[in-house]
Amino acid sequence: MPLYSEAGGLPATYVPLSFADWQQRPEWPAVALANTDPVEDLAPHVGRLRLIVLDFPKFSDGRAYSQARLLRGRMGYRGELRATGGVLQDQIAFMLRCGFDSFESEQKGFGEALARARTLFSVVYQPTEDGRAPASRLRLENRPLAAD
Repeated sequence: MPLYSEAGGLPATYVPLSFADWQQRPEWPAVALANTDPVEDLAPHVGRLRLIVLDFPKFSDGRAYSQARLLRGRMGYRGELRATGGVLQDQIAFMLRCGFDSFESEQKGFGEALARARTLFSVVYQPTEDGRAPASRLRLENRPLAAD
């Protein structure tokens, strides 16, 4: 399956182990999680993991979005976060906002859609792991201070 990286560089070349296999070898730097695997079990290991692959078994199953938010936001994971499975170009902007930075997809035109995804929305409303300021914070920062 073709592999795309949001950063434009080469994604990690580690071969991820399934979660069950990785639990037997937690020193391995890459793991693949099903959307039913307990992402919280990775918390003590996120500092040394280089690649975490999250599976979308079908495009309408969004549990991997939640896993990504937990990994990036609560656990502070900074390595490569890859989406695989039912990954469609219509979802790229939302996946980027959740912290994904590489993607496996066989969909035609995926690479071009990835290149456009960061500029798809000029304003965002929810705070997420992509570092963009939501509209509410932008409004507060641009509001004139009240006179004393």
